[in-house]
Amino acid sequence: MKVIDFDFFLPPDLIAERPLQDRDRSRLLLLHRDGSVEHKHFSDVPHYLSKGDLVLMNNTKVFPARLTGVKKSGGSIGILLVREKGKNVWEVLSKGSYTGTLTISEDLTVDLFKGKTAYIHHNGDFTKMIWQYGSMPLPPYITRVAEESDKEHYQTIFAKHEGSIAAPTAGLHFTESIIKELTEKGVLLRELTLHVGIGTFRPIKTTHLEDHSMDAEYFELDRGLIQEIESVKASGNKIVSIGTTTTRAIEGYMSGRCHVISHNGKLQGTTDMFIYPGYTFNAVDSLITNFHLPRSTPLMLASAKCDGKSLLHAYRQAIAKRYRFLSYGDAMLIL
Repeated sequence: MKVIDFDFFLPPDLIAERPLQDRDRSRLLLLHRDGSVEHKHFSDVPHYLSKGDLVLMNNTKVFPARLTGVKKSGGSIGILLVREKGKNVWEVLSKGSYTGTLTISEDLTVDLFKGKTAYIHHNGDFTKMIWQYGSMPLPPYITRVAEESDKEHYQTIFAKHEGSIAAPTAGLHFTESIIKELTEKGVLLRELTLHVGIGTFRPIKTTHLEDHSMDAEYFELDRGLIQEIESVKASGNKIVSIGTTTTRAIEGYMSGRCHVISHNGKLQGTTDMFIYPGYTFNAVDSLITNFHLPRSTPLMLASAKCDGKSLLHAYRQAIAKRYRFLSYGDAMLIL
């Protein structure tokens, strides 16, 4: 299967630079199993779920992983904290291969090695310093500089466990009102954690999908969740996954494409699950997701949940009707 089969032209002006003021007023494209399409608003989602259905959401929390430091020469360098490798040692992304000291603040400095490894020196609570001096790691297709308001907007209302450098963006549309409506309807709401890493944005450089490798990402879920999912499916109800990150976590575990340890009733581990057309889902029946970039891994996952041609047909309709794309954009529900 070739990557080029998942290409399409995305007009740059359809990429959402900012979120809507009211999260649940985003548009919602419904893609039915027969390939037909309906155009709704996200606040309509509860109408398509039934009592006994189970909704899975990713409760990861994005941290302000972008820091800007000043070199001794006076120039500045931006770094993105990607992964903690050890105590006060981080894998980072930065432009170039600078080696030297960066001053973030009086109490926070970084010794950067070849632009890839950061040795952190701080006086005080590092987490508090990150939230004070860091900015939210908005994806590269958002061209504006991250603002203080993004620390709230680029975060789901159910974010709890800090560790992501990208938001599980399908969850950004949810409001307390929608959560309440689902609960009152008898829909089961369950959480898991997958900390989103840089692999979400890493482009596919291979010709064939089968040759692409995903970066491993940390996930955590309750041991009892697996039995509950199996019970819901056995009763004839459906499992609805909020986003591709949630889907990779649960499918990574249930397919065995993971490394797992059990601790205090939790299943903790990493998965490098890459889902693309031809994959047979073990848990997820329906998917809530945003509109993705051409040739991207989230697009491949969405294509796997339906007929790939149907998805691209739906995307063409979304473009024609000027849906907003990507992280701060509109949503679709694949039934």
